Amino acid sequence: MRVLGIDPGLTRCGIGIVEGAVGKPLTMVGVGVIMTNADNALEQRLLELDRAIHEWVSLWNPDVIAIERVFAQHNVRTVMGTGQAAGVALLIAAKSGIPVMMHTPSEVKAAVTGSGRANKLQVAHMVVKLLNLNEIPRPVDATDALALAICHIWRGGANAKIADALAQEKSRLRNLRT
Repeated sequence: MRVLGIDPGLTRCGIGIVEGAVGKPLTMVGVGVIMTNADNALEQRLLELDRAIHEWVSLWNPDVIAIERVFAQHNVRTVMGTGQAAGVALLIAAKSGIPVMMHTPSEVKAAVTGSGRANKLQVAHMVVKLLNLNEIPRPVDATDALALAICHIWRGGANAKIADALAQEKSRLRNLRT
């Protein structure tokens, strides 16, 4: 499975591609940060995000896009920018026919470190370890995007296997009744 992880942000949007499967080694395919100029008009910044994310989707053909779920913060302006950036990613996924999964920060932390309360440095160190990297990707938005992709591979892949097993069992029981 190839997952495009997106840590949405209007000024810095982390983006990373990870390949792998549950119980198999994970590989980083690509990582980066899309930056927009805070002096530009909002619509121009959103257009730049659209162009850059679309470029990553076209280049890497992900099977799924994992986006960090926007959560409430004290800074309304930050939440608005994060939500707008997430909206751009969601729209690109929908137009491209790529499934999307949204994960909360605590889900990502728990999947990558085992604790939903892990700090950024703990997450970064586990991303390095899990992807067999030589150093922590910078800035932190890039690392967070990789963590999102890892989270989805492990959680999404496991959830899909459970759903398939349940469907097979349901089908087997139906066949026994007939």
